[in-house]
Amino acid sequence: MAINRRQFISALGLSSIALSAGIPTWAIGKNTDRLDKIGFISGIVDNFLKEDWKGTLEKLARLGYTEMECGNYMGNSPTEFKAVCKSLGINPFAGGSSMADMLKAPDKQIAEALDSGKEYWVCYWPWQTDARNITADEAKAAADNLNKLGLAAKKGGIKFCWHNHNWEFEKATTEGYPFDILMKNTDPQTVRSELDLYWVEKGGGNPLECLKKYPGRYEILHVKDMDATSERSFACPGSGIIDFKPIFREAWDQGVRHYIVEKDGEMNGVECLQSSAQYLKNLRF
Repeated sequence: MAINRRQFISALGLSSIALSAGIPTWAIGKNTDRLDKIGFISGIVDNFLKEDWKGTLEKLARLGYTEMECGNYMGNSPTEFKAVCKSLGINPFAGGSSMADMLKAPDKQIAEALDSGKEYWVCYWPWQTDARNITADEAKAAADNLNKLGLAAKKGGIKFCWHNHNWEFEKATTEGYPFDILMKNTDPQTVRSELDLYWVEKGGGNPLECLKKYPGRYEILHVKDMDATSERSFACPGSGIIDFKPIFREAWDQGVRHYIVEKDGEMNGVECLQSSAQYLKNLRF
């Protein structure tokens, strides 16, 4: 197909913008209208995994899940764990801990993560307090720690992300919201974000605007929904009020390829993952 000069210049301009934002070159121009893979975090089926981890993973593989975020390994050894996951077509690609824990022995934890098949090391709680009254200084200190962990991860050969909750959006500090302080004071080359869509909404933020404000900074989305009650509690994806379509459109265009289903405190995790898989596999954006 022929391309005229105006189209060429337009495409070149978009590519330059994408590259300057840190969006991978392979993602530029790669379009789709649906997710090509879906994942889950192991905590959603923790009670099932404790009873029969192999059988549970087999069920979830049949539902179409190909990625899992989890602890270091299940079973008797990392070798057994990776072999079972490979046979089922499930990639245990990510996992981690809290800031306080990760700072104790980062090199050891990175080695363990790699040994169990991880590609991402995730800080699920970047704070060393309950984070209910975050100050600007506390946010900057947390950003410094994230930079330390990100550099250790880079040296160790693994990608590093941090995970948000509602507290980063609920109260502004003297220098803005904690989320913005963390994003502005961390190195984009070594510190990426695992954006939890529910917690952004719960805290009063907007997931779509977060994506647009910091393009190229995100690697993983935690996909859980919010119910329509006054409590705005957790819901399985597709059963609540979050509009995932524009969020996924923006995330996909930025190169985000990991969409992980989560629902905190879920006791019927297999059922939730079944309905979530049906919803996500049929969602067009």
